[in-house]
Amino acid sequence: MVSTDDVQNPVHNIRLSSVVPARVTGDDKVHELTNMDLAMKLHYIRGLYFFDSDSVRGLDISQLKTPMFQWLDLYHLTCGRIRRSEKNGRPFIKYNDSGVRIVEGSCSKTLDEWLGLKDRCLVDDDQLVYCQVVGPDLCFSPLVFIQFTWFKCGGLSVGLSWAHILGDAFSASTFINKWGQIMAGHTPLPPQPLRNIPNSEICQFPPTLSEKPFSLKMVEPVGDYWLTANDCKMESHSFHITPKKLDHILSMTPGLNQATQSQFFEILAALMWRSLAKVRGESEPRVVTICKNNSHNRGNEIPSNGQVIGIVKADFKVEKAELLELTKLIGEKMLDERNVIEELVERKNEKLDFIVYGANLTFVDLEEVDIYGLQLKGKKPVFANYMAAGIGDEGTVLVLPGPENGKQGNGEGRTITVILPENQMVGLKNALRKEWGIF
Repeated sequence: MVSTDDVQNPVHNIRLSSVVPARVTGDDKVHELTNMDLAMKLHYIRGLYFFDSDSVRGLDISQLKTPMFQWLDLYHLTCGRIRRSEKNGRPFIKYNDSGVRIVEGSCSKTLDEWLGLKDRCLVDDDQLVYCQVVGPDLCFSPLVFIQFTWFKCGGLSVGLSWAHILGDAFSASTFINKWGQIMAGHTPLPPQPLRNIPNSEICQFPPTLSEKPFSLKMVEPVGDYWLTANDCKMESHSFHITPKKLDHILSMTPGLNQATQSQFFEILAALMWRSLAKVRGESEPRVVTICKNNSHNRGNEIPSNGQVIGIVKADFKVEKAELLELTKLIGEKMLDERNVIEELVERKNEKLDFIVYGANLTFVDLEEVDIYGLQLKGKKPVFANYMAAGIGDEGTVLVLPGPENGKQGNGEGRTITVILPENQMVGLKNALRKEWGIF
């Protein structure tokens, strides 16, 4: 018989520890944060990987933690702590080898029960990812948490909580995949600097010259507790788009039947944009933020906030637009705002803080994130997902690779993770179900 406490709090027996690099970095070594790092400092990336019992049979916590000493030797940055400049208060990271925080827990449900919960809200998954933010004691706040949760069936979830000030989701995924490689006995090469794509390959237009970037919202300073408050309650949900469903969307939309896989983000972002416009009615979003990869290969690079951030403007009613029209707008008319963001942060850093995700309705292209690249004993997760925290009231949509195998369908498909005001989520679910059969 399951107790009431187990139903309400199925994750229990929480234990905390730390793992540090095998070698010390030395005294007085620091990492100066870029303006783009500071623009993202109130955001957090949370990754979650589910492994079945066959994938982790025979593993214990010692075997999971031992490779981390070598792993963190490659990533001393993640083991540091935030300090502030005595001159101007600007944050930086002190390499003091304090390590990453390890969380262990147990779950009273089986893996199938957890993943099979009907209409499972992602707030449930928050129990599997340690959701502490940076602060209020900056000097003692870890920037990375890894949570291992054992399910009743013997399955395991691995939860990554990553302060966005360290780098974007591509960096976070590369980071944890290296741990899996070291567990498998491989010796990865040290991370290299980010290799940027030239701007001409990203968008057709030069950076906007407006005084204030549309993709950045200034908020009152949060002090040493790095989280901004929302004006409304936010809710998270993931939609699974199978390859069959993708084919259906293409076949139902004139002009998209010849779309390539590289255009799937634009198509799905357009679909979600129009659906949310219908939900919001007269307050439909005409300006949206687009965040995209900025490297041909992020597989072995130093953590950085290197993604492209720009905006797309619609000068027509989005609710009535053709899906092809919105897809082309997203794919061809994005205005890169990175330069303006960095200039504004440089000018206002001492007086204000900032948010990007949710300043406008924000679409984040994570299709190239290798979230199924984390392997344990040679096995990939049965399901993996990334979420974001610290989201502004306009909401954020993440487009990710879908499961490669399993109950969600053959092939990759896509996972769309949505963070929205609670009062809009029901309308979005209804709109997607009625028009596209997406649940």
